[in-house]
Amino acid sequence: MNKTDLIDAMAEHAGITKAASKKALECALGEIEGALKKGNRVSLVGFGSWSVSQRAARDGRNPQTGATIKIKAKNVIKFKAGSDLSDSVN
Repeated sequence: MNKTDLIDAMAEHAGITKAASKKALECALGEIEGALKKGNRVSLVGFGSWSVSQRAARDGRNPQTGATIKIKAKNVIKFKAGSDLSDSVN
């Protein structure tokens, strides 16, 4: 399922227009992104939670040349599925 499919499904199930569905989805994703940028945790009970953690700088290897390279530290987003989501998949 891609973003367009999700918008179509949301519009159909909620009985709203595709434009309204698209606006709602983009708003929700924007709010999640904004919270993560601030370093906050986003939790949707039963579905899952997103959090941001720091990945330390480290040494890596160029697979073509074998040369050692420096990999910069960065923030990474982690997602942990909630119990309801996990149970529905299994």
